[in-house]
Amino acid sequence: MFSSNEILETLRMIDQEKLDVRTITMGISLLECADDNAEALAKKVYDRVTRSAEHLVEVGNAIEREYGVPIVNKRISVTPVSLISGAIRSPIPLARALDKAAEATGVNFIGGYTALVPKGMTRANRALIESLPEALSETNLLCASVNVGSTRAGIDMDAVRLCGEAVKRTAEATADRQGLGCAKLVIFANAVEDNPFMAGAFHGPGEGDSCINVGVSGPGAVKCALEKVKGEPFDVVAETIKRTAFRITRVGQLVAREASRRLNVPFGIVDLSLAPTPAMGDSVAHILEEMGLEKCGTHGSTAALALLNDAVKKGGVMASSHVGGLSGAFIPVSEDIGMIEAAACGALTLDKLEAMTAVCSVGLDMIALPGDTSAATISAIIADEAAIGVINNKTTAVRVIPAPGMKAGDRVEFGGLLDSAPVIPVHPFGAVAFIARGGRIPAPLNSLRN
Repeated sequence: MFSSNEILETLRMIDQEKLDVRTITMGISLLECADDNAEALAKKVYDRVTRSAEHLVEVGNAIEREYGVPIVNKRISVTPVSLISGAIRSPIPLARALDKAAEATGVNFIGGYTALVPKGMTRANRALIESLPEALSETNLLCASVNVGSTRAGIDMDAVRLCGEAVKRTAEATADRQGLGCAKLVIFANAVEDNPFMAGAFHGPGEGDSCINVGVSGPGAVKCALEKVKGEPFDVVAETIKRTAFRITRVGQLVAREASRRLNVPFGIVDLSLAPTPAMGDSVAHILEEMGLEKCGTHGSTAALALLNDAVKKGGVMASSHVGGLSGAFIPVSEDIGMIEAAACGALTLDKLEAMTAVCSVGLDMIALPGDTSAATISAIIADEAAIGVINNKTTAVRVIPAPGMKAGDRVEFGGLLDSAPVIPVHPFGAVAFIARGGRIPAPLNSLRN
């Protein structure tokens, strides 16, 4: 139960500090839909999704009105499509069916056009990866992901090469939208099965028939809390963030349980990630600067982000019986006004962002690259990020947009939650021969834990 003081504090955080529930995501298993007829399979998928999520948006809106808690997105995640598409020639009919189902239910996005290939690719996995440019250019609400590595298996470099090529071709296929299709595609290492955040959400094969996962946010609330402890030592900073994360997560727990009850769907997890928006006062970068950095990306940024990520996890885990997903701090460049400012002035580079991903929740996220960046370079960026995840036994990911026709220093305008991003330069030296080797980078020694 909430105490009266907690309620008043939460109301203040909602009203003044941009606290919100970023998403209610319903996970839906499609395993029962398997069929060797593409048309029949697509129909089963459409029917299963629309039937299961028929009241999701309605319930989310009702909770928002009754409790006064902003719920920014209502979303759906489904079983990785490659797991049910093995008996058909192409998964494209499923991409279209999922997009239509998302439109019919009124959700903001649907995720799960996914392949899991940390150790090798089936025919269905390869077909899905190769179909990504077509699927993401033809649909509006569909999100896709590929898991190319894990600590237990290593990194499938053949899949990494295909993913780099898919990102490049997706940008070209959506050139009229400045490569926006790439914003709906995430390449993972150590992907989790219960992530409610797009574009990387999917309903893992280890999940039940359905569940409700909630992603909370609140960078503004954390920054405001830190403004009250200026000049205090880092012990106090960490404790302040922990207490704030606890309050934020309590809101997510309340919304998750209420949505679960009303939809008669099991409660899955609360993901307590700090997910920024382009709005002023809702920036992870500004939290780091509140700790004493002149500009996010300067020396000390990795240490500040490590403290933030750890304190958020410690505070949140005490507030919910089921914490999961990614849980920590996101650093998407185009979705964070502080990151945009830091990248535009040169304080935040691709190399520094990569270093910061070693201690945050995800990875290189929503970064605009020059349009002439080669597929091999994109693959090499994916390989670097996957290596950080595999060696450190954590989730990492890459969501980059090689913006067609753009060069370093230009600005890409996406609009909405994705806002805009300065185009960040890449290294001029290639990695073609490195990526061409293929095969598998073996699992690290720390994978041998049995």
